Amino acid sequence: MRDGFRLFSKHPLPFSLMLVVFRAAAGMGSAIPAVGNFLMLCAVPVLGLGFMIASEAALNKGPIHPGQFLTAFKAGAPQMRAQLILCAAFGLSTLAVLWLAHTVDGGAFARLQQMMAEQAPPDQIDELLADGAFQQGLFIRFGLAALASAIFWHAPALVHWGHQSAAQALFSSTLAMWRNKGAFVVYMLSWLALIAVFGIFAALAFSLLGMRQMASLVALPAGLIFSTVFYVSLLFTFNDCFGNHGLKSAEA
Repeated sequence: MRDGFRLFSKHPLPFSLMLVVFRAAAGMGSAIPAVGNFLMLCAVPVLGLGFMIASEAALNKGPIHPGQFLTAFKAGAPQMRAQLILCAAFGLSTLAVLWLAHTVDGGAFARLQQMMAEQAPPDQIDELLADGAFQQGLFIRFGLAALASAIFWHAPALVHWGHQSAAQALFSSTLAMWRNKGAFVVYMLSWLALIAVFGIFAALAFSLLGMRQMASLVALPAGLIFSTVFYVSLLFTFNDCFGNHGLKSAEA
């Protein structure tokens, strides 16, 4: 986290632009009938690796630009094929998790989103949250999603810099995450704590100033910054697990 914030502070605009461009492209892609949402899920590994490539470039005094999302597909036919396999596998696994969770909770999660969008009464929302099927579906949704993320965490980078096959990269990523599970638990809890503390502080500060409506306005840029820094920090998690593979600079 510290290294991610430090690197982001040196290049805030280019890194933020990368995330904005990716989200805009993903939004347009999701509008494609039938396959749009699936393509958006498949693009998630590209998002992480693109930021890792951009972070590597920044450490080596190079440029940072959205075109680095496509760098992984220009490294040769075997690596491009492996990256496409990873993207498809991630998209399919995520769809499977969402389908299983939807089956278990009977669509309760979707109803919750609709109720919140329509500003339903709190007692109706509380009743839905207390439903056992909803809680089981929530556990499956986020538990299996976290497991899938752990399996795919380093895989695109291992294909790009380690020239591994898709299957070998998935195995290596899973093994690295397991061996460093304590560090990654601290890493994720630290991010959750940072976001929670910021949210509480912002809400309290604007409440004391009598400007509660401003809290939601601050949440948007803060969310963009935290999300961007998170993706910038991914390279440092990779380096701490596998060494500075693929880097020309010892600064990482």
